[in-house]
Amino acid sequence: MKQNPLCWVVGLLWSLRRRPESRRHKSLPNNKTMSNIDNRILYEDNHLIIVNKLPSEIVQGDKTGDVCLLDEVKEYIKVKYDKPGNVFAGLVHRIDRPVSGAVVFAKTSKALSRMTVKVKDRDFRKTYLALVKNHPPKQADVLEDYLVKNEKMNKSFVVPEGTKEAKLARLSYRVVGKSDTFYLLEVELFTGRHHQIRCQLAHIGCPIRGDLKYGYPRSNPDASISLHAWRIAFEHPVTKEQLEITAPLPEVSPWTAVQQLTVDS
Repeated sequence: MKQNPLCWVVGLLWSLRRRPESRRHKSLPNNKTMSNIDNRILYEDNHLIIVNKLPSEIVQGDKTGDVCLLDEVKEYIKVKYDKPGNVFAGLVHRIDRPVSGAVVFAKTSKALSRMTVKVKDRDFRKTYLALVKNHPPKQADVLEDYLVKNEKMNKSFVVPEGTKEAKLARLSYRVVGKSDTFYLLEVELFTGRHHQIRCQLAHIGCPIRGDLKYGYPRSNPDASISLHAWRIAFEHPVTKEQLEITAPLPEVSPWTAVQQLTVDS
């Protein structure tokens, strides 16, 4: 039976705004750094910890020297569980600095190894939400392009098949809502190429809001782009439980306007 689009969007918008109802850990002492992480934990057990990344926060240390989410997760584990010395936390996957949403970390080397295989074998489902100004050519579609990364520019380009070093990039999208100024797209990734969603949407005339690198005319106030890693789904590497984790949207503009979206028909 085909789902009523209005009912689907109402359910979507509710899930976007709600906070996680429960987590598998106790709350932390009153510590600024720990509380910041604690309030954004979407899931935690003995093997994994999943955090809702803030826009413009870096996942892993880089040449900027800015505090990264991986180090904050290690500090959280160290203090909460009173662990001496160095603490292990492994990054399972990355999302770009200007992007927000769910990021998975492993708390053991065994969990990291198994999760790395899942990501490599694409047994790790990732769904994003994106805000774009232009309506895509179709209401829903699967995009297949070949991408080449320009290391010097830190940017990817769509190129003809057969181009040297080009890699196949595949995703699906569908328009799930609209306002007076933008459209909300749900995007599912089937490959994990550099800047894939940003590049492929720009190629069809739909650069993501705030993404100057890929052709959007204006930046967002916080230097983020309006792309959010909204939902991830995978089999737990140890317990084999099927997990589906949803990350609430950032409480900043333009995401706060999502509640006012209407069904795009």
